[in-house]
Amino acid sequence: MTSWSFKPLLTGFLLVVATTAFSQINQTKGDFEDKFRQLDEVLPTPNVYRNAAGEPGHMYWQQKVDYVIRATLDEEKRRITASQNITYTNNSPDTLKYLWIQLDQNIFKRNSMAALTQTFGGMSSPAPDSASAGASSPARISLAALRRQQFIEDVDLGYDINKVALRNGDTLKHTIVGTLMRVDLRQPLKPGDDVRFDIDFAFNIVEEDAVSARSGYEHFPDDAREGGNDIFLLAQWFPRLAAYTDYEAWTNKEFIGSGEFTLEFGDYDVSLTVPADHIVSSTGELANPNDVLTRTQRNRLKEAEKAARPVFIVTEEEALENEKEGTTDTKTWRFKAENVRDFAWASSRKFMWDAKGYPQGGDEQPLVMAMSFYPKEGGDLWKKYSTESVIHTMEVYSRFSFDYPYPVAQSVNGPVGGMEYPMITFNGPRTDLQDDGSRTYSLAEKRFLIGVVIHEIGHIYFPMIVNSDERQWTWMDEGLNSFLDGVAGREWDPMIPWGVEPSDITDYMRSSTQVPIMTQSDSVLRLGPNAYTKPAAALNILRETILGRDLFDFAFKEYAQRWKYKRPTPADFFRTMEEASGVDLDWFFRGWFYSTDHVDISLDSVYKLRMDTKDPDIDFSRQREQSLDKPMSITVERNASEGKQLWVERNSDVSDFYDENDIYTVTNKERNSYQSFLAGLDPWEKVAFERAVEEDKNYYVLSFSNLGGLVMPIIIEMTFTDGTTDMMRIPAEIWRRSPKQVQKLIVTDTDKVIESIVIDPRWETADANVSNNHFPRRIIESRIESFKRSASSSKVARDIMQDIKTELKDEEEEEEQ
Repeated sequence: MTSWSFKPLLTGFLLVVATTAFSQINQTKGDFEDKFRQLDEVLPTPNVYRNAAGEPGHMYWQQKVDYVIRATLDEEKRRITASQNITYTNNSPDTLKYLWIQLDQNIFKRNSMAALTQTFGGMSSPAPDSASAGASSPARISLAALRRQQFIEDVDLGYDINKVALRNGDTLKHTIVGTLMRVDLRQPLKPGDDVRFDIDFAFNIVEEDAVSARSGYEHFPDDAREGGNDIFLLAQWFPRLAAYTDYEAWTNKEFIGSGEFTLEFGDYDVSLTVPADHIVSSTGELANPNDVLTRTQRNRLKEAEKAARPVFIVTEEEALENEKEGTTDTKTWRFKAENVRDFAWASSRKFMWDAKGYPQGGDEQPLVMAMSFYPKEGGDLWKKYSTESVIHTMEVYSRFSFDYPYPVAQSVNGPVGGMEYPMITFNGPRTDLQDDGSRTYSLAEKRFLIGVVIHEIGHIYFPMIVNSDERQWTWMDEGLNSFLDGVAGREWDPMIPWGVEPSDITDYMRSSTQVPIMTQSDSVLRLGPNAYTKPAAALNILRETILGRDLFDFAFKEYAQRWKYKRPTPADFFRTMEEASGVDLDWFFRGWFYSTDHVDISLDSVYKLRMDTKDPDIDFSRQREQSLDKPMSITVERNASEGKQLWVERNSDVSDFYDENDIYTVTNKERNSYQSFLAGLDPWEKVAFERAVEEDKNYYVLSFSNLGGLVMPIIIEMTFTDGTTDMMRIPAEIWRRSPKQVQKLIVTDTDKVIESIVIDPRWETADANVSNNHFPRRIIESRIESFKRSASSSKVARDIMQDIKTELKDEEEEEEQ
């Protein structure tokens, strides 16, 4: 508690002898909230696996799972049949009696938890059972929802598990629980041991356009080939081991839809048997190019390694010719991938294929082949921008993390709007076919392609390498990646709206649907702004406004390199950013990630003060001038205009001392008091006081209210009467003792008179209400649009007598319209 000491002064600026910050106001007893309370109170206790600095502890461990898979694509039946050999290595200190395996295709079963818990939002009001139900609008269901229901009803979806057995053939008991399967081991698996077993499985591939999935097939009925062609995107396609972790043990939460995947690293050897005229893109490096590629294609790949622009491995003309025919012959493409957490692939005879080498240097992977696979529907949009976007992403992301460690990075066009897997991504934007046979694309589609490729290739870094738990914390990959794709995007073209600026999140942060970022993925009400935009904007603020680029970039890169090929938790990220930057960020992470507060800092008032000289001959004269600086009473003004004569004017013969002297008349009593004041000052006090009087600076007191609850730095831009400006950045710690309201004293030279003040002038802090950021307040400009009320906007009775005369159109007439 600070002890305050005051020396009495005349009106004006009160001299405070105690050297303490300007007094806080309006802190009501009992309602104090510590916005700077340490986050360690809610974070897990550091241990030997994850230390207090946010890095892997000296006894950190994670499991390893290796797969050998042989899969066949039946194009006609749109079905996968496969067998896989799994080697599970137990690196944990625990003995395991069973293993949990993810069966993600089971989410499409009619009795899945995802299906049974799907709610319906198409009811109108009032409810159908109410008295006025007959007069209400009908309930609504989209045609897309009907299509999904019908597809799921017509096609038998989910896994057929045909075998679960040890390598020697001994059957393993297994129990399917929704999208999971527990496999009971014949012998407990001790630390350091491994178990090898096989699973045979099959499933029908979903039509992605019908069910809106992360993978599936897309049908092109208008292709030259009889019956059309398909593009197959295969992901979440094989039974995958659930992760076993130090912080949760088995991560066996049901796959409902929003929360994605938590997986283990391992090595893959995958053989994919597909129609012989298909081109395959896949996780991993092609192990048998001589078996599946022509000599010309192999030579083109070699040429692409040093090309300035992408080289076509399969040209558009070749892909168009390939579309015309089918085949009953097959080829087996074999891919190998080391140290990846998942495996995905794509297959189609429609694909053209381009590639370009990215010589990133370094020891780990000096050359990366950036490649794109797309049908004719991709057009010039994909030819110009897909592969180049892949390379740009690696150039930027590696600056913030580590060199891209894999041999290939691929962008594949298909029905999925955007999804990511190790070394391969699925991206949806396309061109439109016009009546003259040309293909065009909108500006929005161009921006979408560049943005989604950057975003999905970025995901190969986060979470495919920095292996966060997507099922629990979507923001750890989507938020971090959205932040970085915003960095990469604005280095591509800042005119593209990347959606990661602080101002992009203000509406959501004020909304009633906001939940804390730390909410489990499946419980988030609006996943986009919660898991993507808000954490991205938060990190943007942390980099540009709180820490600065040098500190942020060092800390973020330290986090990425610490957790490369490992599994971080939120606590590891928070602790690393603090420990590596050297800045206490608990207030920031608590406010942005654990609360639903928003930013709304109001500049309530500005007082301009002048230092009293204590000399009554000076101060009383100033006070007299101030007393006259106010508008005349409207009553007095109207009396004068009406010619009313004052009493004192009519009776001028009656007067006394006070007709010549007012309350600002100085007497020797005040002069003596002034001399006594000076005599009573200590030498250092007299020097400080006399200097302040001589300099006669301007003292401004700014009053701020924190209306949104989220504490943030106060960024002040002052404009002076001489036309110059000055910026002051006050750290968020100004709120540490009074999180609701603070005052700040600003002192300027005599000739620097403030004309106006604005806080957060560049919209850096996500302030949700900029109208209270200005002093003096400014007029808020917006728009107004006129409209004409249409007949359809209100209920109009049908004129059946007239409508009955209408002729029925045939299908051709309808199509022409």
